[in-house]
Amino acid sequence: MKGRVFLPLVLLLNACVPASNPDVATRAAFDTSASSLPPMKNFATSLPEAPVRSNNDLALDFIELSFQMESGRSLPVLTRFETPISLRVAGSPPPTLLPDLRRLIGRLRNEARIDIREARSGEANITIQAVSREEIRRVLPQAACFVAPNVSTIEEYRSARRQAKTNWTLLKSREKIAIFLPNDASPQEVRDCLHEELAQALGPLNDLYRLPDSVFNDDNVHTVLTGFDMLILRAYYDPALRSGMTRGQVAAALPAILARINPRGNRQAARYATRTPPEWSKAIQTALGGRSLSFASRQAAAQDAIRIASAMGWQDHRRAFAHYAMGRVMQASDAEMAQKHYLIADRYYAMSPGTRLHRAYVATQLSAYAITKGDGNRALRLIAPHVDTAIQSENAALLSTLLLLRAEALELENRPTEARGVRLDSVGWARYGFGPDWAVRAKLREIASLNPLKGS
Repeated sequence: MKGRVFLPLVLLLNACVPASNPDVATRAAFDTSASSLPPMKNFATSLPEAPVRSNNDLALDFIELSFQMESGRSLPVLTRFETPISLRVAGSPPPTLLPDLRRLIGRLRNEARIDIREARSGEANITIQAVSREEIRRVLPQAACFVAPNVSTIEEYRSARRQAKTNWTLLKSREKIAIFLPNDASPQEVRDCLHEELAQALGPLNDLYRLPDSVFNDDNVHTVLTGFDMLILRAYYDPALRSGMTRGQVAAALPAILARINPRGNRQAARYATRTPPEWSKAIQTALGGRSLSFASRQAAAQDAIRIASAMGWQDHRRAFAHYAMGRVMQASDAEMAQKHYLIADRYYAMSPGTRLHRAYVATQLSAYAITKGDGNRALRLIAPHVDTAIQSENAALLSTLLLLRAEALELENRPTEARGVRLDSVGWARYGFGPDWAVRAKLREIASLNPLKGS
């Protein structure tokens, strides 16, 4: 079993998270055609950035992603599909799933060079079963979605979950895999699950906090497959590799593979990013653990994450993330202190390549605070660099949030006509990012409540 479990990386004072939002539809599936709001918007094209690291670093990342699971268990051999891959959708898919899936299949074929096609009938190598969140939680309470080997239905997985057939460490090759996605979540959450779980059905099963530009990272900042992810998957299906190869055999083959498919990586200097201690990962999980944990325990955990990051000598996105986590912890009790940590986080993100999307999330926190203080001009300056980043990252929840913040800042600057236009533009993206009308309207009210001109 490999599941996506979301950390609550809140965008605003009490707002949305990068991949799993408290305002999304978590009840019954909703009818996207029966809305009184402007039409839903979605992203027509993908513009992934190329990875920003050397082939030496890519090889180390590939090995660690491919020969270990998140639990720490080692995988003895590489496993992948060795024939053209067929994929089918079962269950009750929401209307946005098939268009998003077909776009993703096109990217996998063009960018990762994987021979994968949709099967319209019969059996397939990969079955995507769309079920309710409740059905997923009955099997894995903390998972939003998950992938499992050698099964096709959630009932089959429930019966076989503790048997050898669903044990990833015992696989010799991949022939049949199931992906279980929620059909009653927002369109963006369904798509985000689709990207991560399909990537792991095809390739690596591990996540690494040290990767700033990847969905193979537990911080869940990236929600669609990046240029780095596609390069890893392309290497995974290179003809020089095959199922059953050991760690040493794959390591020996990787330099030639990466030199061929990523020649620019030969000219990049190696950074040799350090591994992430499990103590730091645990501290982050605790700090962002939600309301079930006490404030004192979350604050202590965030402080531990900062202490470990400092002791490790990190100057990268992990150091920034520790301060971001502290900002989240402190926000409700000491907004001024939270802002200081967000500013420190932004400073470290600025020093680390591949973190434009991370900085966009920090900007939502900083600009929201500026709006509460009535400083529309500062909020507009903070938001401006990040709208294009949200578009390139295909993150509708983030994009709509930035636009809604911009609308409030424009009102503070006495530009009501512009504010109305920006707010209207945001709603179509909010429908994709947050789901049904009630969730979109709740988001509009929440962000409007930041504006001191409108009261509490």
